[in-house]
Amino acid sequence: MDKPVFDKSKLPSRYTTVGPARAPHRSYLYAMGLSSEEIAQPLVGVASCWNEAAPCNIALMRQAQVVKKGVAAANGTPREFCTITVTDGIAMGHQGMKASLVSRDVIADSVELTMRGHCYDALIGLAGCDKSLPGMMMAMVRLNVPSVFIYGGSILPGTFKGRQVTVQDVFEAVGQHSVGKMSDADLDELEQVACPSAGSCGAQFTANTMATVAEAIGLSLPYSCGAPAPYEIRDRFGFAAGEKVMELIARNIRPRDIVTRKALENAAAVVAASGGSTNGALHLPAIAHECGIEFDLFDVAEIFKKTPYIADLKPGGKYVAKDLFEAGGIPLLMKSLLEGGYLHGDCMTVTGRTLAENMEHVAWNDEQDVVYPVSKPITQTGGVVGLKGNLAPDGAIVKVAGMKTLKFSGPARCFDSEEECFEAVRQGDYEAGEVLVIRYEGPKGGPGMREMLATTAAIYGQGMGDKVALITDGRFSGATRGFCIGHVGPEAAVGGPIGLLRDGDVITIDAVEGTLEVALSENELAERREQWQPRETDYTSGTLWKYAQTVGEARYGAVTHPGGAKEKQCYADI
Repeated sequence: MDKPVFDKSKLPSRYTTVGPARAPHRSYLYAMGLSSEEIAQPLVGVASCWNEAAPCNIALMRQAQVVKKGVAAANGTPREFCTITVTDGIAMGHQGMKASLVSRDVIADSVELTMRGHCYDALIGLAGCDKSLPGMMMAMVRLNVPSVFIYGGSILPGTFKGRQVTVQDVFEAVGQHSVGKMSDADLDELEQVACPSAGSCGAQFTANTMATVAEAIGLSLPYSCGAPAPYEIRDRFGFAAGEKVMELIARNIRPRDIVTRKALENAAAVVAASGGSTNGALHLPAIAHECGIEFDLFDVAEIFKKTPYIADLKPGGKYVAKDLFEAGGIPLLMKSLLEGGYLHGDCMTVTGRTLAENMEHVAWNDEQDVVYPVSKPITQTGGVVGLKGNLAPDGAIVKVAGMKTLKFSGPARCFDSEEECFEAVRQGDYEAGEVLVIRYEGPKGGPGMREMLATTAAIYGQGMGDKVALITDGRFSGATRGFCIGHVGPEAAVGGPIGLLRDGDVITIDAVEGTLEVALSENELAERREQWQPRETDYTSGTLWKYAQTVGEARYGAVTHPGGAKEKQCYADI
């Protein structure tokens, strides 16, 4: 059978492989064992976030080899490269967490630089941890070459004393241990059995939330983001992705043809419907920004408000990603939403078909109770809610999935870092009814907008999860539960109202009406603003300093460059 011939006259790799002037460039490719036929084919970047930092990433290099076989089978030439990952589970609860959100943009930047420097024609990205998923998708829409996203897959649940457990249980066990509710021996056993395989955190925390987004937004093949990391079926998805990207090159279907405003709305809907991570409201505006689409926290919150919560997933529910996959996968969730009128079915996807066409043969499964019909939702509004008020003029976000109380009012107890608050929690130095405030942890103020899982899990473990509230200009892990409000903007470091609070100020949170207020008049806030002094940071050089100089507001995704709306030339069109 004749191989298809790709015209390189409009592909980036013509700059490294075509014509007499590129003989030196081709000599490097020959040095790596490529044939003249392989050099003449499109060059496909296979970018992996593989590392030995955590189980989320450990399987990615093996999966990348299967992807490369798929590319080669469809007459492309794969070129594998790796980029970084900062893994939140290990970075959590100390200064290392400042590196987490920064890594999202470093991943996008490093993939961009590798693709630009070597003139690759298409991109397949494999990612497994919280920030590597949005970072890889940001690179795809920024470069706008034909692309397919692959999730490395979730971890299998652990078993402790006959019950299913995840890493969330280990974080909460720290709080139980601190008040004598768990023995040293039980804590030791739990930490050894909670994470039994390769893969990303198993519940609907940030990694699985953004994996759900990848399918809903159209950048991943249907079902591919649900299969757990150890399942052999992942190889079939990897091979198919390799073949599919070659079809996308031939048809010139690009990420910005796929990631439209409607697709972003679809992505926000699946976050709400699955009780997903509040970080979805940070990463979706950042992905939109790369396309030049305005889609901020309030746009995300509007979708959250009108989308029913229908997937009974941890941390608010009882199931993990493996259970969702076996019940029918992310397409089952999407089919339910589509039939209920909560998704735009006419959006293009990497299959080359629309979302509705992809869903055509997805059948409802009556034998499962992981996903509910939209006619009988767990709750009528989404599992994540946006807030606004005089304490958060630029918005805030809270995960309400599984919560019984949606209103809270109490006196503020202010801390100027997570460490200060965690120490107070560890010693039990806080009272029921208080609103704990952690500030100067925003994108600029951190720098890096840390997650607060160590603190929130300790509170929950102490049995105080429904007795206090916590607000921060930082972030929360997808594993956080309880009345925890993040992304409060403007952040304290730029003079936002959260930085003007004093102990005892009465804060009222209403997740039904979507408000976050402090009982202070505009005059009182203005007087405090006049007395406020910016807080000096310890980070006066290096990557974190550099990040603080360029990062924008959480409302718009904490982005670090002007984005697609300002570009004069896109990489794909060079």
